[in-house]
Amino acid sequence: MDDTLAPTANAAAAFDTGAPAGRRAIRELPDELISQIAAGEVVERPASVVRELVDNALDAGAGQIQLKLIAGGIRSLIVEDDGHGIPDGELPLAIKRHATSKIGTLDDLEAVATMGFRGEALAAVSSIAELALVSRYTGAAHAWRLEARTGELSPAARARGTSVEVRELFFNTPARRKFLKSESTELAHCLEALRRHALARPDVGFAVWHEGKLVDQWRAAPLPQRIAEVLNEDFIAQSREVFAEVGPMRIHGRVGLPEAARARADMQYVYVNGRYVRDKLISHAIRSAFDDVLHGHRQPSYVLFIDVQPELVDVNVHPTKIEVRFRDGREIHQQVRRAVVAALALSRSSEDGQHAAEGSASAEPATPAGRQRWTGTPAWEQGGMGNASGASGPSGADGQTAAYEPPAAYAAPSARFAGPEGWRAPIPTRAQTALALEQAEALYASAPRGGLPTSPAAPSALSALGAAPVAPLPSSQAGEWPLGRAIAQIQGVYVLAENAQGLIIIDMHAAHERVVYERLKTALGETRIDSQPLLIPVTFAATPAEIATAEAQAETLQRLGLDIAPLSAKVLAVRERPALLAGGDVVELARGVLAELAQFDASHAIERAQHEILATMACHGAVRANRQLTIDEMNALLRDMERTERADQCNHGRPTWRQLTLRDLDALFLRGR
Repeated sequence: MDDTLAPTANAAAAFDTGAPAGRRAIRELPDELISQIAAGEVVERPASVVRELVDNALDAGAGQIQLKLIAGGIRSLIVEDDGHGIPDGELPLAIKRHATSKIGTLDDLEAVATMGFRGEALAAVSSIAELALVSRYTGAAHAWRLEARTGELSPAARARGTSVEVRELFFNTPARRKFLKSESTELAHCLEALRRHALARPDVGFAVWHEGKLVDQWRAAPLPQRIAEVLNEDFIAQSREVFAEVGPMRIHGRVGLPEAARARADMQYVYVNGRYVRDKLISHAIRSAFDDVLHGHRQPSYVLFIDVQPELVDVNVHPTKIEVRFRDGREIHQQVRRAVVAALALSRSSEDGQHAAEGSASAEPATPAGRQRWTGTPAWEQGGMGNASGASGPSGADGQTAAYEPPAAYAAPSARFAGPEGWRAPIPTRAQTALALEQAEALYASAPRGGLPTSPAAPSALSALGAAPVAPLPSSQAGEWPLGRAIAQIQGVYVLAENAQGLIIIDMHAAHERVVYERLKTALGETRIDSQPLLIPVTFAATPAEIATAEAQAETLQRLGLDIAPLSAKVLAVRERPALLAGGDVVELARGVLAELAQFDASHAIERAQHEILATMACHGAVRANRQLTIDEMNALLRDMERTERADQCNHGRPTWRQLTLRDLDALFLRGR
């Protein structure tokens, strides 16, 4: 018989058992391969090791952490801390898979308060690199050293704390090592990983060494100082504090001003219970707060901390713990957005004016609270989100949640955020003249295509919008107004004003456009969203996800002025739509709202669409270029800007005014040189 026709032993066995040729039997994987698979999920590059080891150091109560790198962390990476250390009897357990001191029961897992909890980082790292532990437990006579590869335990010299040495990363998986970038690139990633920890823990000191040279160092400091040191002083100068407290949730940090937006999203830091996360829901909430103040595709900068009860957030959803899941994502989205909107609402001119007023004898006394608070009942106490611990927080005599006092380490912002209106805009709405929507529509309809009338007899655009002309300001009072007093107009486009700091240049159309836009928003916000029934329902083919969202979010859709119901297993019908959006594409609007509800459990598509209409009306209703204004009208515009929210940018995100200080003017003319 020809040997080529003889089946192999494996093939014969497969034939005898009736199994198809080439099938492999199910079997258990060896421990080393299991660890290497786990390492593939946890360890992507040296920065991943830095993240895991610094997490462990912080959980050990470290007050000082040092990171020492060679070749960007590829050849050597050492993390040293002064925490409580590990007893010598537990060192061998520390490098075993799923061995940890941080959780022991399911209840512990559902209320994780530590940075790490999986118990797999050291085991995963030791499977793809040479790892050694040196630790001295509190009260121990000396330290102990454990070599992960051999398991050898020997005495060592060290102060209290732990050192983790990782050498030759991916030495036994050369295919993965090829995916690493240059040493400088890997060093940059390691620095960024440590920078994220440094922002979250200002009470801990950090130092980074590379090739024996000190690269960066941050000593323990208050949070504002740590932010300035880690990011830069410019971020502090060009950002505004965010603070809000709702029941058991607290939101604080800093958000960059719109004019400080960046081309890349490289200065965006979000922390949930001290853990750095990348969360689409929170990012969307913050980005939507910048909807009408960012120009083009610029990216906002921010450092935001969200503190919630551990039971209300699930951190066990990603191997690297960089993603989380909230029990009530809609509430988190809404409160984060409201907090950022409130921080951005105050313009620089109003802020300066308020500070000046607080310092004058005639100013109204500042509210002692000094912070903006929303003290109503949060959604989870109204049935929308159960409190796992059963605690609703301290309450006042009126049954509302008592104000939360943050640690002294977080400096109090100005008193502009205080007041019973809570989440309402920090500028008092009584200072703005309410403009009915019908008046704006009439103004829009009457505006000629070429701009507003330019004849002296024509009524002033400012007067038409309810801005009362003011008398010219005496020179002695110019410095008392943040935007000063108007002195001239240039080419019918720009207004020049003088204040205590120097010269201000105002784009009158952009500034007036924002004033009108905010008045329209205020008028619209005081009314409910009216819906308009459709004579013939509009149908469209829908995905299973869209149908499920329409059924689950029926009440939310009704509040948004939409009535969307399944017509069949694959078709949705729109029966009602918002009356203000009668001229838009119903199907496109419905799909957009359903997509946001499915992904973020909240939708601002209706609000954005309404605001786009108001922005168009404001653009056409605002004073146009080449319109000659009197000094009284210019001053009226300046006073309106000082009372208007977000007056630093127009509806399209462009700046409305710029300040030239006396120092800037002196530099232009080389004075003092």
